Amino acid sequence: MKQQLSAVLLSAALLSAGWLGLTGLTLMVALVPLLRLSESYDSSCRSWWKMCGWASLTFVLWNAATIWWVWIASPLGPIVATIVSTFWNLVAFMTYHYVSKRAARTLAYTLLVTLWIATEYIYYSAQVMSFPWLLLGHGFSGDLWAVQWYEYTGVFGGTLWVLVANIAIFEALRRRTARRMAAAAATVVLPIILSVAIYLTYSPSQQYVTVSVIQPDIPCYEKFDREKENENFEGMISLLRQVPSDAAFALLPETAITYRICEGERSSVVDYLSMNVYNRTNPALRIISGATTTRYYNPGEQTSTARSDGERFYDHFNSALLIDPRGIVDIYHKGRLLIGVEALPLKGLWDLMGVDLGGISGQLGWGLEHKTFASRDVKMGPAICYEGLYADYFAGFVREGAEVMGVISNDGWWGDTPGHKRLFDFCRLRAVETRRAIARSANTGKSGFITPRGEVIESLGWDRRGVMTRSIEVRDDKTLYVVYGDWIARTASFVALLSLLYYMAYRVRKRNHLVE
Repeated sequence: MKQQLSAVLLSAALLSAGWLGLTGLTLMVALVPLLRLSESYDSSCRSWWKMCGWASLTFVLWNAATIWWVWIASPLGPIVATIVSTFWNLVAFMTYHYVSKRAARTLAYTLLVTLWIATEYIYYSAQVMSFPWLLLGHGFSGDLWAVQWYEYTGVFGGTLWVLVANIAIFEALRRRTARRMAAAAATVVLPIILSVAIYLTYSPSQQYVTVSVIQPDIPCYEKFDREKENENFEGMISLLRQVPSDAAFALLPETAITYRICEGERSSVVDYLSMNVYNRTNPALRIISGATTTRYYNPGEQTSTARSDGERFYDHFNSALLIDPRGIVDIYHKGRLLIGVEALPLKGLWDLMGVDLGGISGQLGWGLEHKTFASRDVKMGPAICYEGLYADYFAGFVREGAEVMGVISNDGWWGDTPGHKRLFDFCRLRAVETRRAIARSANTGKSGFITPRGEVIESLGWDRRGVMTRSIEVRDDKTLYVVYGDWIARTASFVALLSLLYYMAYRVRKRNHLVE
């Protein structure tokens, strides 16, 4: 019992390090204790359940150590996320355990790698019940120097690297031959050497654009207080007045404008903002601000997420607004919604039961298209908060022509915890994947600027208020990842299906004594 528990605790600790502000390189050996534990069990049903219990405990501890802070905003959130995440991890690992006792080890390893990536992809791609915080490839958000090749593979390349390295190291420890040791070392070291080479030979473009980022530091739970709404709004305007005259964009955070804005109608709030900012700065400036917007539909045109006020159907959207001296000139609707807060799981079931949770925290409308906002002939992609977790979706802005990226967020719901820090770090991975500079504006910590190599050139931390202005790199080329998206995940899913079919055929043939 002590040996098994030690293996579980060691695996959980090694899995968690990358999400706790430490290095993600511990992931290279994080599954080795579990693989050794699996090796110690036989092929019986009883042993399978014992191994399932130890593996479950490992993955639950990994979740508990890394997403506990979600509890601050949503007590149910980390529980549901842990259950779903652990289930998918078990699908891959316990399939490996089962097959490893009944077929060739090569087939078992193939299933471990491909099924793990496939299940990550399922969890990551689902429109609801998706929280891809613990994709193995996200564990390197603090080790950008080691994963510069994400511009070719994306985050699933990191997952592939972790799984292959664990298998190679486990085999080296199991067989203890020079050949296995060399293979394990090469699996870990060669991708790092490639990454360093890419980092050192990176050639920046010679075009830059000046961007200002505003961090108003308004307490999240006071932000929507109607008594303080005017005071908070005036505070943001005072910060906007500090934006220099050569800035092309000024970014305000997610839901910075808390007044309700009805799409297609003139907004007195935005007109007031324009009058008090553009008269004091430059008319070429474009403001990107978060807001909650409402769209009304004609009869028969409503979406599946629309609700009714008794007269008309409407959707609330978490939106990014492009504002110039004329007012609102374009709107982007958030396309990746936070489950349980912005998107209601099993909405069809609630509708069938006639339950309407009301408010804007039930089901928001889904954004259906990427957009870019332009200023001074430069196009910026306006990603909103949670969208920084989704590599392929984030790359969609670049496919639409974004030459720089802006991210607006409201991270303060969880306090000064790893939550807002990792959200910022995940944007560093997105910068490498797309080779786009990123300007990030959060309501409070962490705002800043990230280069296309994932380097942080300036930031404002927790509980700080201010304006930062930088000239950031403009690029119009597209990386292999931007062009082909999650090609590793799609390939792995196909190989996993073929491997499962092969295993089933193998077992049928073995039962009929057609193979040894």
